Amino acid sequence: MAPETPETLNFSSYRDTYGAMLDRAGWAATTFSRYDRATTLKIAGAVARAAYGKAAHYAEWAVRETSFGVVEDKRLKNELCSLGVFETYRDTDYIGPVIDQSRKTVRIARPAGVILALTPSTNPVATVFFKTILALLTRNAIVICPHPAAKACCADAADLIAAEAVRAGAPDGVIQVVREPSIPALEGLMSDERIDLVVATGGPAVVRAAYRSGTPSFGVGPGNGPVYVDSSADLAAAATRIVESKSFDNSILCTNESVVLAEEAIADRLLRALQTSGAHVCSPGEREKLRAFLWRDGGFNIGAIGKDASVIARACGFDVPGNTRILLVPIDRVLPEEHFTREKLCPVLGFAVVTGTDEAIRAARMMNRKSGGGHSAAIHSQNEMTIMTYAAGVPALRIVVNAPCSQGAAGFGSNLGPTMTIGTGFMGGSALGENLTPASLINWSSIAYPTDPRMPFGNFEGLTPWKTPNSTIPDEQPSSVSAFDEMADLREKIRALVRDELNSALGRT
Repeated sequence: MAPETPETLNFSSYRDTYGAMLDRAGWAATTFSRYDRATTLKIAGAVARAAYGKAAHYAEWAVRETSFGVVEDKRLKNELCSLGVFETYRDTDYIGPVIDQSRKTVRIARPAGVILALTPSTNPVATVFFKTILALLTRNAIVICPHPAAKACCADAADLIAAEAVRAGAPDGVIQVVREPSIPALEGLMSDERIDLVVATGGPAVVRAAYRSGTPSFGVGPGNGPVYVDSSADLAAAATRIVESKSFDNSILCTNESVVLAEEAIADRLLRALQTSGAHVCSPGEREKLRAFLWRDGGFNIGAIGKDASVIARACGFDVPGNTRILLVPIDRVLPEEHFTREKLCPVLGFAVVTGTDEAIRAARMMNRKSGGGHSAAIHSQNEMTIMTYAAGVPALRIVVNAPCSQGAAGFGSNLGPTMTIGTGFMGGSALGENLTPASLINWSSIAYPTDPRMPFGNFEGLTPWKTPNSTIPDEQPSSVSAFDEMADLREKIRALVRDELNSALGRT
C-alpha cells in the first residue's frame, strides 16, 4: 500500500496509521507511571548521556537539513538541552510522595500521560532532547511530531534516545516519533482522545490549532525582544553581550533581541561600541535594500532565517566587512508599521534612540502590539530603580539584566528554567507563563488532614503509592511488550474485517 500523503490522509487512514502508535504510547505511559524515582532517574540519565554524546552529530545534520543556524551553536544547545537539563532537575522530586508534616499533607505526582510534542525547524533536535528529558523525568510517554523541514534529523534522534530508554529499563513505546508529519496528521493527533497533553513549539498557526483541538495544551507565542541600554550601563560590555546574543545560532532563538532602545545621552557611544563588537551599521540605502529583501508579499522572507549576516548583505546587493556578525539598522520611530520593529529570526537588529526609561517602555509596548507580548525583554543598566520600572512596564514575563537575552531568557546563564519552550502567559495568549519545566508536565494529588491540632497526622513514611517495575500486583494493561503487540495485531485484524464488511455492503470490490 502506498504511503499516505497530506492530500490523501483521511480519518480512516489516520486511525490505521497512528492508532497502534497511540495505543502503544498509552500502555507505556500507564506502565511508566508506576516506576519509582531511582529507576526513573536511571532512564532519564541514560537518555541524556546518549543525547549529549551525539550533540555535534545532530547539530551538523540539523544545519544541513534545514539550512538554518550555526553548527557550533546548535551543538551547544543540544548539549545544554540533554545532559544540561537533566543535571538541572535531577535532584528535584517529581514523583513523590512528598510529605509535609507541618502542613499535614502528602502530595503524589500524577503524570500527564501521553504527551504530543511539536518541535520546530529552527531548534529541532535540541527541542526533541529537551521535551523528552522533561517527559522522562516525570514518567510521561512522548510522541514527537517534528516540523517537516527537520523530520529526518529529528526522527533519527528520537530513535537513538528511544532505544537507549528501553535499554535502561523504560517500557517500549515511551518515546515515539511521527515520521511523515503533515497538517492532517497533526490535526488528528492533537484531537485524539489518547493524547493527554499537547506541547506546541512553533508558529502562531500551530499554537492556535493546539488550543482549538480540545486537548489540554501548552502553546507559546512569537518573541520580539526590546533591549534598553541606559546611561548607567557599561557600554562596551552591553555591546558585546547584545552582538553575542543576536548572532548566536544566527538569531533563530525566539528569545533574541529585536530592537536596541538606546538612551539619547549614550546612543552615539553605544553605536560605536556595537560596531567594535561586530555590528555593521546600515546606511539608509542599505536599510531599504534590506527591507525589500526581508519582507516580501506581506510576510517575512524565510530564505533569510538563520543565515549569516554577510550572506544576507550579499543577497541585498551590498558588502560588509569580514568580521561582521550582525546587521544593525537605525530606525527613526518605533511603531508597529515599521518592519524592523518586528521579530526577525536572522542577525538583523533594529536601533532606536529614546529620551529615557518612560519612552523606552512606550517603545517596547509599541513593538509588542504587533507580536512578542508576554515573551522576553532585556535591559543593560546599573540602576535598580530603572531596572524595576522597566520590568514592570514592558509587556514581557522574563526580563534579562546585563546578559545576552537569547541565552538568559531561555534559562542558560541565568537561574530561569532552562528551556526550548517559552510561556508567554495571558499577554501572549498562552496558558503557560513560565519557562516549560518538568513541573509543567505533572499534576499533584494532595492528601490533606484537618488543621485542628487534635487530629493527628498519619505516618506515611516508607509508603509508595505506585507499583514498581518488579511489583507482583497484576497490571491492568498488557504485562509485556509481546502481549501488547498481540493485542495490536488483533485490533488490526478486526479493523480489516470491518473494512471488508463495509466494502461488501456498499458493493465495492
